[in-house]
Amino acid sequence: MDEFVSLLDGARARGAFVLRSLMSPPWSVRIEDQAPLSIFALVQGDAFVLPDGGDPVPVGPGDIAVVRGPLPYTVADRPDTAPQAVIHPGQHCTTPDGHDLEQAMTLGVRSWGNDPAGTTKMLIGTYEKAGEISQRLLAALPRIAVITADQWDSPLITLLGEEIVRDEPGQEVVLDRLLDLIVIGALRSWLAREDDTPAWYRATVDPVVAPAIRMLKNQPERAWTVASLAAEVGVSRAALARRFTDVVGEPPMTFLTDWRLALAADLLRESDATIASVAHQVGYGSPFALSTAFKRAYGVSPTRYRAGDPAALAATAT
Repeated sequence: MDEFVSLLDGARARGAFVLRSLMSPPWSVRIEDQAPLSIFALVQGDAFVLPDGGDPVPVGPGDIAVVRGPLPYTVADRPDTAPQAVIHPGQHCTTPDGHDLEQAMTLGVRSWGNDPAGTTKMLIGTYEKAGEISQRLLAALPRIAVITADQWDSPLITLLGEEIVRDEPGQEVVLDRLLDLIVIGALRSWLAREDDTPAWYRATVDPVVAPAIRMLKNQPERAWTVASLAAEVGVSRAALARRFTDVVGEPPMTFLTDWRLALAADLLRESDATIASVAHQVGYGSPFALSTAFKRAYGVSPTRYRAGDPAALAATAT
């Protein structure tokens, strides 16, 4: 459960974009905002999420779609409806040929769409900054995860719908926390579905692999080897290596390297620690060693990643 808590603790909205959308068919919105994570809670009506190069994903009343960025996608009433609006970084909205739509589609406080009496009603929440969602959480998700109405029953969506249209002091903080709770609840429900869960989640109940993962997660700074890890778990080196690879899908040391770099990415974005300090915390002997491994994995240096280089954000989210 340590890994589960660590994963869900990665949702920390700070001034997130939250909106109510009211639409009547035909409608289609192209999302090119490069945000790391968005949710679409369908209150009424039907919709499809269309990832570029992928199959349309239906979303029905009461369903929640969790969409991992930063690659573009489209949300529409039907898969064949042509986009009528494009959402750019910073949530700037235009027509496909570039004309501004900010005023034309504003329907009141945090409300937007083509019809105030629209037959499709969605609540949208977007984490716009990479530091608001940990790379560990993003890495655990598919491009699109849909939690259907019968898989998660919660009053949070109703509460969010009520709070979105309020314009009161401190409302931004209220919406941030509600968005976090909805994302955590939705992901907890999704992760409980055995057919869709990532390998590491299934590994949390394995009697050999689970304690090994906990030790790697809790002590990334140790100079681990497969032999030392096996000794701690109480099995042979060969047994641990074989079982770990079968359950998780990769060897223990590969898992550890990925974890160290993901943890480093979080520390670089969420703290003021020096690169030397980050290197020490995640088990690298020097800033140079961390920089070499980080650049090999993400294509950019830790310094550029911390500065928010777009190439770095794309690399760590794909």
